[in-house]
Amino acid sequence: MVVAVAGCAGPPDPARDPVLRRPTGDSPAPGTVAAATASSFTLVATGDVLIHQEGALVRQAAAAGAAKGVGFDFGDVFADVAPVISGADLAICHLETPVAGPEGPFTGYPAFNVQPQIVDALRDAGYDTCSTASNHSLDAGFEGLARTLDTLDAKGLRHTGTFRSAEESQTPLLLDVGGVRVGHLAWTYGLNGIPKPDGKDWSVNLFDPSVPEVEGMLADARRVRQAGADVVIATVHCCEEYVHEPPPNQVEIARRLLASPDVDLVIGHHGHVVQPFERVDGKWVAYGLGNHVAEQGRGVTEDSVVARFTFTKGTDGRYAVTRAEAVPTVIHLGGEVVRVVNTAAHREAHAASYQRVVDVLTSRGAADQGLVIAAN
Repeated sequence: MVVAVAGCAGPPDPARDPVLRRPTGDSPAPGTVAAATASSFTLVATGDVLIHQEGALVRQAAAAGAAKGVGFDFGDVFADVAPVISGADLAICHLETPVAGPEGPFTGYPAFNVQPQIVDALRDAGYDTCSTASNHSLDAGFEGLARTLDTLDAKGLRHTGTFRSAEESQTPLLLDVGGVRVGHLAWTYGLNGIPKPDGKDWSVNLFDPSVPEVEGMLADARRVRQAGADVVIATVHCCEEYVHEPPPNQVEIARRLLASPDVDLVIGHHGHVVQPFERVDGKWVAYGLGNHVAEQGRGVTEDSVVARFTFTKGTDGRYAVTRAEAVPTVIHLGGEVVRVVNTAAHREAHAASYQRVVDVLTSRGAADQGLVIAAN
């Protein structure tokens, strides 16, 4: 169970209880760490959520929504993987695009502004928080950015990486997971050439991947840790698309983040294909989780993975990953039916995708480092 604590960006929704509740006012002062009560917890994270407008996904959601009188309903898309998502103590999604108002207009690539009902589907699948920093964060301008965060708030989903105010950008996102305070930060490499709004340089966490520039991320992680986090998760939207092997700058970013005592796990997005997992000096990085749901029509862009990590409290009082797991998935596009399918649980029907994902995940030695391929 995830409980909102003081210091979280955006107001929690009491209607979401018991997944998210308003804080009771007993949060620790900045710079202190409350005693965590859970000895371990599980975290899952998934890849890019991209709602392309011209394919079967939107037609399917429109038909389902019309039957229920809600405009669009994307819930069926996640039905097969929802048990994996909701079964974790903390579930993190990556909402790559802004959402429009209920009546649209809705647009897809290259400038996204998508159906807000995707947020309902994410919530119902079991997600607790979303990273929102991506190269598409400002596709619908600052208005679209703010509307997206308002929509997430209204549905009880936490968020980080994009912000509505300077104050919000400096407020660490902390989530209480059974008494363990988990901090989450998110940054992106760019904005597709769209400039940040005048006077709102704080609206998106942005870094230069060519250097690579990680100082801002490290300072952010330090701020989250000082706010009381027992565990800090860094999600990074970078670097090269459609390549399974992470380029040198992406590897360096992960290594420099994991070298910090303030970062416990690095999760990558943006590649649109699955990239390897790797253990670096005792900590894990998932370089790229692929597309969680999208219709890019490139074969391997339909392969994906659910990353799952178990954190356990050590004798030193710190939490570390004691089990790393991957649940291979695929975006099944069959006629007018779109589903995210757990291929580990349905290997006979999706053997080729399953094997492709496993081969990529383990290509940097993850199997020998302890990665487990799981089915549920």
